[in-house]
Amino acid sequence: MKDLVKRLTEAYGPSGSEDKVREIIKAEVEKFADEIRVDSLGNLICRVAPKSPADGSDPKRIMVAAHMDEIGVLVSYIDDKGFLRFSPVGGLSPYVLLGQKVIFENGTVGVFGTEKLEDMKSLAFDKMFIDIGASSKDEAEKKVRVGDSAVILREFSDLGDRVTSKTMDNRISCAVVIEAIKSVRPERHEAYFVFTVQEELGLRGAKAAAYGINPDVGIAVDVTTWGDTPECAPFNVVLGKGVAIKAKDSSVIAHPKVKNLMIDVAEKKGILYQMEVLERGGTDAGAIHLTREGVPSGTISIPCRYVHTPCEMVDMRDVDAATRLLVGVVEELASSSGGGIL
Repeated sequence: MKDLVKRLTEAYGPSGSEDKVREIIKAEVEKFADEIRVDSLGNLICRVAPKSPADGSDPKRIMVAAHMDEIGVLVSYIDDKGFLRFSPVGGLSPYVLLGQKVIFENGTVGVFGTEKLEDMKSLAFDKMFIDIGASSKDEAEKKVRVGDSAVILREFSDLGDRVTSKTMDNRISCAVVIEAIKSVRPERHEAYFVFTVQEELGLRGAKAAAYGINPDVGIAVDVTTWGDTPECAPFNVVLGKGVAIKAKDSSVIAHPKVKNLMIDVAEKKGILYQMEVLERGGTDAGAIHLTREGVPSGTISIPCRYVHTPCEMVDMRDVDAATRLLVGVVEELASSSGGGIL
């Protein structure tokens, strides 16, 4: 699985330009899904049909979502000396960008720089620029145009049980959903595994996909923050202690039936888990649960250190636990005869 995670995390795919990531995922799952399509926003929707459709009625729809996009920057201005001004795409901090490199879709590489500052506390995006090695505006415009996007250039590193790279948020969850598609066997109801776009800009892809699918239950798979590094903010989730089952974040309070089903499956299958209450941040479940008349939804979370930095870190044992839990929950939902959530 580490090879898949490496390919996914190193792929170029800022919000609105997820094509390369989508092609990697499509190649991995096309033999295992009964139907694959791409909607008008770019969401990759993979339907897995039930083995024994529910008698006398249409099968219910289970929607699983993991977002493909990553945070990045977008060129907003090119000055006469060839330096690029930029706007953030997603939740970036200027402090994590200094000394970092970026790469554009065409392969152009740049370095983040900053104007002279009397106090680093005044660092802001409007005081920064990208240096692509150009000496004039004309030279720069041969490589990059206003409106072009770039992402942080950082390689995947294998640390043993733990791995680190850019965009573990949320390519690690894409890997989990890919593995689930390969092994899940829905019994009575159909499962829609959706790889969404533009989550980092406000859950946009999930909102459109959920409206089209009109699911009966929704599950988001995403990363969450950590509480186990020196003097970090108190938080119940730590690396290596299992998958996290979300109770609440800024976008959703997990539906109690969905949350309790996740807990029941984890305990029945002996999957190590921890409960998560996230004070800030959200997932695609925030969009899914507000679709149409409302959709009971919950989130499976993967503990991740240093979220929204170039060096996000996860524990592969937690990733395995997340995969097992997702498969178990989908199969439990898909075998329902009409009681409970479905």
